[in-house]
Amino acid sequence: MAVAEEAEEAEEAAGAAAVRTPGGAPPVLVAENLRVGFARGGDVVRGVGFSLRAGECLAVVGESGSGKSVTARTLLGLTGPGAVVRADRLELDGLDLTRLDERGWRGLRGRRVGLVLQDALVSLDPLRRVGAEVAEVLANHRLVPAARRPARAVELLAEAGVPDPEVRARQYPHELSGGQRQRALIASAVAADPAVLVADEPTTALDVTVQARILDLLAQRKAAGAALLLISHDLSVVARLADRIAVMFDGVFVEEGPADQVLGAPAHPYTRELLAAVPGRHPRGARLSLRSRELPSLSKESSGDGCRFARHCPLVEEACRARPPEPVALGPGRTARCRRLDVPWPAPPRTAAAPSAGGGEVVLAAEGLVKSYRRPDGSLQRAVRGVSLRLRAGEVLGVLGESGSGKSTVALMAIGRLRPDAGAVSLHGRPWPGAAKGADLRRVQLVQQDTLSAFDPRWTVERLVGEALGAPGRRAARRRREEVAGHLRAVGLGPELLGRRARELSGGQRQRVAIARALAAEPTVLVCDEPVSALDVSVQAQVLDLLAEVRERTGVSVLFISHDLGVIRHTSDRVLVMKDGEVVEEGKVEEVFGRPRHPYTRQLLAALPQ
Repeated sequence: MAVAEEAEEAEEAAGAAAVRTPGGAPPVLVAENLRVGFARGGDVVRGVGFSLRAGECLAVVGESGSGKSVTARTLLGLTGPGAVVRADRLELDGLDLTRLDERGWRGLRGRRVGLVLQDALVSLDPLRRVGAEVAEVLANHRLVPAARRPARAVELLAEAGVPDPEVRARQYPHELSGGQRQRALIASAVAADPAVLVADEPTTALDVTVQARILDLLAQRKAAGAALLLISHDLSVVARLADRIAVMFDGVFVEEGPADQVLGAPAHPYTRELLAAVPGRHPRGARLSLRSRELPSLSKESSGDGCRFARHCPLVEEACRARPPEPVALGPGRTARCRRLDVPWPAPPRTAAAPSAGGGEVVLAAEGLVKSYRRPDGSLQRAVRGVSLRLRAGEVLGVLGESGSGKSTVALMAIGRLRPDAGAVSLHGRPWPGAAKGADLRRVQLVQQDTLSAFDPRWTVERLVGEALGAPGRRAARRRREEVAGHLRAVGLGPELLGRRARELSGGQRQRVAIARALAAEPTVLVCDEPVSALDVSVQAQVLDLLAEVRERTGVSVLFISHDLGVIRHTSDRVLVMKDGEVVEEGKVEEVFGRPRHPYTRQLLAALPQ
């Protein structure tokens, strides 16, 4: 047998044994040596194993592309066309899931396994009222007579904590807030009281208070006896619910064990990296990511049959690439697969520049901003109510608030894309955008949350970044290409991406391209509107480190919009807290987070996951 094949089998065997629930009642769900592959992409889940009991929560944690969502969807037969699922054992209450046809899966979904996805607006049918959506499960499995279903749907919405359930049941998904839609989705998932509930990133991009309510709702289902499989990239979220945590990287479980042990004493370098990337665990300004650090060189003879994390690992040695890691027992119910357990995690290579003292020139100012929108019924909704702010040279000013607080509207007025109904914006003491033209209009640049929508899908990276350089004029195409490549290098990207389009990039790569494009215009002010809210924690760490380096290198002033308290605390010098279109608290970050004065600020801090 070839060395590569032996290595792969050893890795699969370790993964198959990765998760075993010690003691207790028989498991509701069992997977052994689960592999999921696609014709063109090969295996994306490569021999994982786990079991799950009633009233227990197993959290599978990892970044995008690790295989965690594919693992979750396999439990409902939703891996998609062309998928090949193999397992030594894959059972739900003794039922062999590998033998189910589509009719069998339809009888299982909703009735015995419920699914809660991340984006409720996409998951819910936009043409069907919310009550009908919740009642669909009751109809499909004939659990409630037709005449009784509307009333039962209202009851389920009420149990899920949806306010005014009778009214919401008659509305369409787009008429509900993000938190209300997520609760409606949970009501639909639990309508048939399934034995297993799969929650795939159920709180990503939600406000901290809404996130807390969704987690409380899932905890209630767990307390009622449901087995919960929670998929997430956020360790602070899973800490509230998980009994056990399995850490997934590149299709395998690299570490598993009781939640308190995995979070308190991580044994695998990848788990350590995920924990190190959480902003709240570090002093303000400290570097969060080690991935851009120059790693020890590995010989060209090293094969790719060893640890998949080796190319990112700061503890890497030659043996890590030469052969697969061997499982290391850490006690009952816990396994790890790293031979470098005794090596201490390296300290961050450096910290960012000291926070600004806030005494420099006022670069961007807003006075008494007011903005209203017309509702469908003709009434006015006041989105921003008399907001004023000062952004000084080299400073990061954080604007914190939940969805609907008006913070993004303030950002749009700050960059001149939205005209205020009252009040004014000035740049270096002059009306903005006012009579600004040409290069002056490029002095304030925006980095958005959804770069996939912000970028023209037809354009290459070279054209996207090159647009910020202005008209080519007489500049030679080769020289312009070199300039664009230089801007990419400044954000940690290589020239091989020049010919790619937005959909061919990862989320982190797209965000770096957005920053490169903004910086190519040599701005005075950088407005970042939720730039990391949809990113994995490890990618988020890299982007936050990059923004700190950009600020240190260029001296650019940053207006940073976010609903994430940890991110705001880590990045900002001062912070404005917004609620219902108004600034309710303002001050230095240490004062606002350490001694909050307003009840709303205290409410936000109380809801922050630890």
